[in-house]
Amino acid sequence: MLITEMLARNARMYGDEIALIEREPARGKRKEITWKTFDEQANRIADALLKIGVKKGDAVVHLMKNCLEWLPIYFGILRTGASVVPLNFRFDPLAVKRCVEIADAKAFFLGKEFVEHADIVRNDLKAVTSFVFVGPEEMRPNFAESYEAFLDSGSPVSPQIQIDLFDNAGLYFTSGTTGNPKAVLLTHRNLEFACYVENSHHHQIHCDNFLCIPPLYHTGAKMHWFGNLVVGAKAVILKGVEPKWILEAMSEEQVTIVWLLVPWALDILFAIENQDIHLDEYDLSRWRLMHIGAQPVPPSLVQEWKKVFPHHQYDTNYGLTECTGPGCVHLGLENMHKVGAIGIPGLDWEIRIVDSNLNQAPLGEVGELAVKGPGVMKEYFKNPKATEEVLQDGWLLTGDMARQDEDGFVWLVDRKKDVIITGGENIFPVEIESFLQAHPRVQDVAVIGLPNERLGEIPAAVIQIKQGQELTHEAVDDYCRNLPRYKRPRSVIFAEVPRNATGKIEKPMLRKLYGGTR
Repeated sequence: MLITEMLARNARMYGDEIALIEREPARGKRKEITWKTFDEQANRIADALLKIGVKKGDAVVHLMKNCLEWLPIYFGILRTGASVVPLNFRFDPLAVKRCVEIADAKAFFLGKEFVEHADIVRNDLKAVTSFVFVGPEEMRPNFAESYEAFLDSGSPVSPQIQIDLFDNAGLYFTSGTTGNPKAVLLTHRNLEFACYVENSHHHQIHCDNFLCIPPLYHTGAKMHWFGNLVVGAKAVILKGVEPKWILEAMSEEQVTIVWLLVPWALDILFAIENQDIHLDEYDLSRWRLMHIGAQPVPPSLVQEWKKVFPHHQYDTNYGLTECTGPGCVHLGLENMHKVGAIGIPGLDWEIRIVDSNLNQAPLGEVGELAVKGPGVMKEYFKNPKATEEVLQDGWLLTGDMARQDEDGFVWLVDRKKDVIITGGENIFPVEIESFLQAHPRVQDVAVIGLPNERLGEIPAAVIQIKQGQELTHEAVDDYCRNLPRYKRPRSVIFAEVPRNATGKIEKPMLRKLYGGTR
């Protein structure tokens, strides 16, 4: 069943029940909508898009932070038969421009935080005919129509566009180690399958309530919510990650399931340990499951969590955008004795550990993890070369090095690529290297990941200063203020940058020298 049909079914069966709740604790705001309203808003968006010329096979950009409007817009785009293009809200204007051009998008939904981004690039986006602004009227730019007016122009009745399971549904932009975005093309079949995988793994039923904290553009957050969608269970969208706000939402909304990133789980534990939070002030009686994904999970974190919350179920989720988010491998609720492993194949998934020739590696030996199942992407859109590199006879090469133990559990050992994962977000070293290389006193630079208990990894810059020049840590920090905060090096090391005979940086040597990961 298409996920758009799941929404329609929920509206028929549970129309007056709450579907989505938005909490904005910093402003003391709370909003909610029912399944019927959710469904009707999606229909209105679809009809309004069709009226401005968007048609099946087109693409529509979705650049917004988490809010109550996010999912109705997403489903409305899908109901036109167009592909939805959710963009990472950390992308700079140039990256946004690249993505919109690759997608050849015809319309563009933007939140209030991205007016400047859109204004910078809009004159270069020749295919985009309409911008829709989601935010306060007083902040609406003159080049965009208001969301309320756009919504009102559409019919609440489904447009009844014929959509098949294997039609294109979404373009999710990821990036390789060069930092250039690649568009992962997902089908409606991929999205449907993600619903059943998540529900099979975490056993959501109609009375469950999922707390969504990570950004919805990320496949992880949305595909975990899909487990609730398939059974008509509600969800809470929390705008903010303070431990107190998380526990207040869990308590006041009677949440049963939350998916956390490692830093947020650590923050909760630290707040409890420091007595900034007193658990007896919250009603957490319905909270049954905490699970984590998007980055390596320290076993010590899970062990400490179980001490504080002994009755909680726990799961580790492994996945990629290219396999429709999390769940191709997962630990499993019953496998606490294997904490540290990423787990076993998920529902209807197969795995292999392969050598450099793509032959099966002997049991226990390290190789590249490959996965196969209905969640594997259709292709990298407009990038056949990159597609051929990772898709082999239906198998997706993940780029992650792993081994499999005698019980069939997969343990990640290394990452084939140099991507640094900090707090669940990918950082591409070459972007930071290129930025720092432009400093007039920098001779050479390499960026590696250093282990960090809270964030998984932090970016560290090894800087070789030009002969006769001087450079201080404070000067580098000040220079890097022009980078997004999460990309700024957390550690700066002044040293020679070793390169091999072909000019490549010897990053394994640097990791060995400075205790880096991988």
